[in-house]
Amino acid sequence: MQHVLASGNVVTGIRMGQGPELLILHSLLSDAGAFDPVLQQLAKSWTVTLPNLPGFRGSSPIEGRIEAYVQWIDEASRAFGLTGPATVLGNGFGGTLAVAYTLDRPERVSRLIVSDAAAGFPEQGKQAFRVMQEKVAAGGLEAVAEIAANRVFHPAYIAANPAVIEERRKALLATHPDAFQAACSMLVGCDLVGRLPTIKVDTLVICGELDQATPPALCRILAGGVPGARYVELPGVGHCPPLEAPAAFMAAFNS
Repeated sequence: MQHVLASGNVVTGIRMGQGPELLILHSLLSDAGAFDPVLQQLAKSWTVTLPNLPGFRGSSPIEGRIEAYVQWIDEASRAFGLTGPATVLGNGFGGTLAVAYTLDRPERVSRLIVSDAAAGFPEQGKQAFRVMQEKVAAGGLEAVAEIAANRVFHPAYIAANPAVIEERRKALLATHPDAFQAACSMLVGCDLVGRLPTIKVDTLVICGELDQATPPALCRILAGGVPGARYVELPGVGHCPPLEAPAAFMAAFNS
């Protein structure tokens, strides 16, 4: 794990591989480790920059406005050495941030790939973030470990792999509670849907068929709002395809 400074903030992450630039942004319910199953394969063809988002796994937290996250992504990627345009890949929370970054820093994005993310959430989705925010405020990140596992993975996967609940607990406990709550608050207030038609880069939206955190209906709204975007749905997969179904994810990524 590498450490860099971006405007005085510590950013942990990975930069490795060779080839065109690929910037990866992870989900709220994981950290950069969610891409471990596909990282070596990606690094054979790409120069991968994979930071832990603010408050995750040693990265300094920041205040939670979406504009602050966009600025952070710009500064953190440059601190790791990413100076030119990149393909930007985001999962979940990272996917929403990838969309915001593409909208506000179009000169930095050559292609957009979004996995299991929304440009805005309906009231039911917002309430789920509020509940997690309240639970963390009252009982710390331990209080949402099981909720997180059930949002990342679908029930059949958890039944076959019960250890993933403990894995999610460990990942969450390495996250700053204030940063987690700030991210939840930002997602409640986020609405980028009306701006999607202004995205001009080639866009691919991937979604797990069984995603309970960001269901296919929300991913289709995102894909439908971006001119020319392609949509790929992965059968039998949940919210984090790189972690749960790396081969299927890579096939979609390379499609």
